[in-house]
Amino acid sequence: MFADFLKRLVQPAPAPLNDDDARLALTALLVRVARSDGHYDPEEIHRIDRIVCTRFGLVPEAAVALRHEAEALETEAPDTVRFTRAIKEAVAYEDRIGVIEALWSVVLADGARDAQEDSLLRMVSNLLGINDRDSALARQRVEKAL
Repeated sequence: MFADFLKRLVQPAPAPLNDDDARLALTALLVRVARSDGHYDPEEIHRIDRIVCTRFGLVPEAAVALRHEAEALETEAPDTVRFTRAIKEAVAYEDRIGVIEALWSVVLADGARDAQEDSLLRMVSNLLGINDRDSALARQRVEKAL
């Protein structure tokens, strides 16, 4: 189903993603982070839907449809490094902190931090060019907002 999309992601120098593909890649990364601890909780699913609605200006039904598509993509997708590279190329640096905040929001949605989630967030932050300090500050902002 996602053969062309995945083929573009695994190229040595993939072309920048168009807006629709960037939305799908970011949503799939949110799903991957939510699933990283082995539990895909309703709170995390709801949080992903809210993030997608807000970030992309979608109505709830469209956000759910995008999440379903992202869930399917995430199961077929290559390693997280390629996802992150595609997002890094599609998202301006200034907006990447917002991506990290969205990821932390999903991690914290179920009320529990897991070592696997922390590890994945650390890797993704670094791949996006966000240092550990800025990621920690993003996490703290999310914690305060919850």
